[in-house]
Amino acid sequence: MAFGLKLRKYEKADIKKRVDEAAKILGLTDYLDRKPAALSGGQRQRVALGRAIVRDAPIFLMDEPLSNLDAKLRVTMRAEIAKLHQRLNTTTIYVTHDQTEAMTMADRIVVMSMGEVQQIGTPSEVYDTPKNKFVAGFIGSPAMNFFEVHYENGVLTDANDGINLKVPEGRAKILNEDGYDGKDLTLGVRPEDIHSEEAFLETFPEATVSAKVVVSELLGAESMLYVTSGKTEYVAKVDARDYHKPGSEIKFGFDLNKAHFFDKDTTLSIVEKAKDENRAPEHA
Repeated sequence: MAFGLKLRKYEKADIKKRVDEAAKILGLTDYLDRKPAALSGGQRQRVALGRAIVRDAPIFLMDEPLSNLDAKLRVTMRAEIAKLHQRLNTTTIYVTHDQTEAMTMADRIVVMSMGEVQQIGTPSEVYDTPKNKFVAGFIGSPAMNFFEVHYENGVLTDANDGINLKVPEGRAKILNEDGYDGKDLTLGVRPEDIHSEEAFLETFPEATVSAKVVVSELLGAESMLYVTSGKTEYVAKVDARDYHKPGSEIKFGFDLNKAHFFDKDTTLSIVEKAKDENRAPEHA
């Protein structure tokens, strides 16, 4: 941690003070006399952070700092970096291809593709109101389900005979005003917005589909169901109590009030475009 300070000709007493303070913040006080080879992966990452702290840098630039760590250590280091940020309150630009890191650590996220900014917003904004299909598919785990559908007279259908859904009035109004009646578009539905509870199915009978479970993954408090409706494949995230074995025939309800509609050619969100033009209420 002292190397950069020595190159800049800092006084020895100042170097020791800065290194001791950084080591205390990072929990490295007992390891200051160790060689790099004697440090664990997590400790090495903390040393790298220490090099920035001792310089009293106004901005931290972190370029995928956790990419070489194992999964368990990445989770631990995410929490440590977040706590460090809260303590130092230093502006930090954090580059990552891991959307989980971005969602759990960022105050604001810049989503980029092919060198171009796709959307800037808080984690909840890019998750709940993605501006285009790329952002919608990149943010969220498991990824958003996409369905190529035809919209006509307020109803969505697909060529695989798996989808036949009535669009809620508010969103149908936007689609009609923007000239999508009789056209193809892309429907995006997050796995957690696909329901199998009886109460939801009874409340929204015109947004239900029949499905067959292909693969079930029980993950403690929740289950991932990989299913097919006709020839249409998608993923549903349901409560563990709604676990169904492979081969089961069940009904699902799509929460179309939370669904996303994308222009087939531009891939832009139709509803978010209408909101930007003040043609749709924020809750649409």
